[in-house]
Amino acid sequence: MPSSDTPGLPPPRPIPLKDRAALVFIERAQLDVDDGAFVAIDAEGVRTHIPVGGVACLLLEPGVRASHAAVALASRAGTLLVWVGEGAVRLYSAGRPGGARADKLLWQAQIALDDSARLRVVRRMYELRFGEAAPQRRSVDQLRGIEGVRVRETYALLARQHGVKWQRRAYDVSDWAGADLPNRCLSSATACLHGLTEAAVLAAGYSPAIGFLHTGKPLSFVYDIADLWKLQTAAPEAFRIAGQAAKGRLSMPVERAVRQACRDSFRRTGLLAKIIPQIEEVLSAGDLPPPAPPPEAAGPAFPDPEAGP
Repeated sequence: MPSSDTPGLPPPRPIPLKDRAALVFIERAQLDVDDGAFVAIDAEGVRTHIPVGGVACLLLEPGVRASHAAVALASRAGTLLVWVGEGAVRLYSAGRPGGARADKLLWQAQIALDDSARLRVVRRMYELRFGEAAPQRRSVDQLRGIEGVRVRETYALLARQHGVKWQRRAYDVSDWAGADLPNRCLSSATACLHGLTEAAVLAAGYSPAIGFLHTGKPLSFVYDIADLWKLQTAAPEAFRIAGQAAKGRLSMPVERAVRQACRDSFRRTGLLAKIIPQIEEVLSAGDLPPPAPPPEAAGPAFPDPEAGP
């Protein structure tokens, strides 16, 4: 059977995740493939090409129809497809970009099932998040409560800095428009961060569901890792945009403004290049050695280029 690859050309190599753009939102369009790249076709027939191999995550909002060819291309390129609700506040489903290896997943599960190792991981996450050691002799549940208090205090501080009226974190996923302005901004920013983090977690070969501080949710580990960066990236941008909107300084819907702000923040901070190494750092705090991969194990889906001499 003849090869589908162009004669004389080497097979395409996935771009390392850390070198990709963060994420792209698509709404009310037909997602298909044209000349080996994604193309989004809107109701007026306007075609927008998307360099799929250079994008970590595509978030598909209501009104998007994805062809079989588009999903297959995303799988080959290692680009995560996430189907989200209006404003990206609800996540319905996600594709797997490839690269999951049993040795990584088994290591993650081994640590999560060991109470002492899990506590060490949670303490390390606390230290990374707040820049100080976690209080001694505290359980995971107690640390979760302490973190919750500190996050609420940070939200209140950000609201004051940007002149935003803030009461508390409150929203109903079934009633997006019913939430107040700062909560809608924060939900949109968090959805951006979660999409990017899930792409990194899956590409590195871990399970989004096996969490340490968060448990019992399909994206528990995604929430764990995203929270390490939330107060540095997504939350400040959400309150900044909310402040601009409250003063009538926005020329676009707040959700769109938040997405653009998060995109710029993720790029400015080099977030995508930092997530996977930090996953390794967090899990290493469990002090349980990772299992050695068997000789027949597949290699990394997105290997880094070998360093030169």
